[in-house]
Amino acid sequence: MDKFQKLVNNSFLFRLFLVAKLPMAFIAGIRVNELTNEKAIVRIKYKWLTQNPFKSMYFACQAMAAEMSTGLLVMNYTYQSNPTVSMLIVKNKAEYYKKATGKITFTCNDGNHIAEIIEKCKHSGEGISIDLKSIGIDETGDKVSEFTFTWSLKAKLK
Repeated sequence: MDKFQKLVNNSFLFRLFLVAKLPMAFIAGIRVNELTNEKAIVRIKYKWLTQNPFKSMYFACQAMAAEMSTGLLVMNYTYQSNPTVSMLIVKNKAEYYKKATGKITFTCNDGNHIAEIIEKCKHSGEGISIDLKSIGIDETGDKVSEFTFTWSLKAKLK
């Protein structure tokens, strides 16, 4: 896990990853503030590319950053794992509380829960679903949105 965290927490290497694998996230300016075993913090700014006609951040840009905060934690536990574990979003839910302007920080604190589920998945070979929550907070500390992503995980046993 440390190797993956080093890659993600290195802003240059992470931007190269975004350009190669998630170009829309690169274009939108998504950045990782922090990735540990317990949590992932991702930020996105309200700007011309992320705007909607109502002078706030487009919901899809928020969803992209929120999803990344959950996905990075899952990848943290599946990176170079043996057996390999496939991951796929099968459902998402969002709630919006106020206009998102300025820098919005999305935090997912479900790392410990993910670790347990990944271990179950590796031993059982069964597909397992897990709901992960990411909360978006603006610069004043107000909650602007909350996302729940359901990830389907399955170990590729031989």
